[in-house]
Amino acid sequence: MRRAALIYSDILSQHVLRENHPMVPTRLRYTYELIDAYSAFQHPNARLVEPRQAAVDELRLFHSAEYIDAVRALSEGGRLEDAAKYGFSAKGDNPIYPGMHDAALWSTGASVRAAELLLDSSCDVACNFSGGLHHAMPGNASGFCIFNDPVVAIKLLARRGLKVAYVDIDCHHGDGVQYAFYDTDQVLTISLHESGRYLFPGTGFPEELGTGRGRGYSVNVPLFPSTGDALYLWAFREVVPPLVQAFKPDVLVTQLGIDTHFNDPLTHLQLTVQGFGQAVQELAALSPGKWLALGGGGYDISAVTRGWTIAYGKMLETAWPEQVPASFQEKYGLKLLLDTPPADADLARRAQARRYAEESVAAVRRAIFPFHNLSGMA
Repeated sequence: MRRAALIYSDILSQHVLRENHPMVPTRLRYTYELIDAYSAFQHPNARLVEPRQAAVDELRLFHSAEYIDAVRALSEGGRLEDAAKYGFSAKGDNPIYPGMHDAALWSTGASVRAAELLLDSSCDVACNFSGGLHHAMPGNASGFCIFNDPVVAIKLLARRGLKVAYVDIDCHHGDGVQYAFYDTDQVLTISLHESGRYLFPGTGFPEELGTGRGRGYSVNVPLFPSTGDALYLWAFREVVPPLVQAFKPDVLVTQLGIDTHFNDPLTHLQLTVQGFGQAVQELAALSPGKWLALGGGGYDISAVTRGWTIAYGKMLETAWPEQVPASFQEKYGLKLLLDTPPADADLARRAQARRYAEESVAAVRRAIFPFHNLSGMA
């Protein structure tokens, strides 16, 4: 059976970005508590592992020294007039908050710790739900992300000579990770997301396919608002399994943002936690034996808590009972793990979503598949 380590401590969930900010780190504690309520850590192949902070030399695998210093200085009350240069603002996506620097070091270090567990073969899958902060760029914060932990972790894996397939199922395009590996064939990046025509960061189109040695190794499947489980999973299956299998990675890295959920307040896809869980199940089947699983977006707390609990069950090859354990019900009032599916969009919108998905898949198969000796025909 698969050995699954979860990297977690309450230190990952204690910071507050801003009182009204949609990114609520306490979602991590709720997820841990629900996983624990299901007695997951009594499972013989489950491990709970303490995180550590990232070291500066690890951050510098992607981020500039100037930016790292600026994050520390701003966190300690440095010159606010410099904030905008580095992507920070009081009322924007990336506010400056007390303990910001340390919080970013913890979430990034937790992903590094997960990578270390895989490198020393301590487990088959290592999961850090506090990670997956895929928008941060070398010299600036972006989209709630200060340091790009997926990039740092992947660079550590690649430095050991490992081929890495990165699959991002967050509702937002994984632009920072794509940027980091746009010119290499050692890392295959695949992102399925709501189209940049309708959602931040406005990128992630099929024609963004890499450059130089990386040409054909950057893959984007944009989707139309209102895309639900069945259509999403169809697009996933058309693109992700054939490319990952052809690439033959040594390590699978997944960004498991669940802001694809139909109740998410910031996005417009229509997945249920069941649909999300099925995507995670199919990613599990693609793992070559080393799987680094990261969190990401998710701004409906119930969906995050339930979806990531389901995901950790997939990592353990365990299906949790649909009835939430009594201890969690009594504390939070959550009764059922699964969703009642939302009402379907109207026929015209469903048809538009279908056409958009078919066009995206066809574009990827046409432009990307030949680089991997795959037929571009469906």
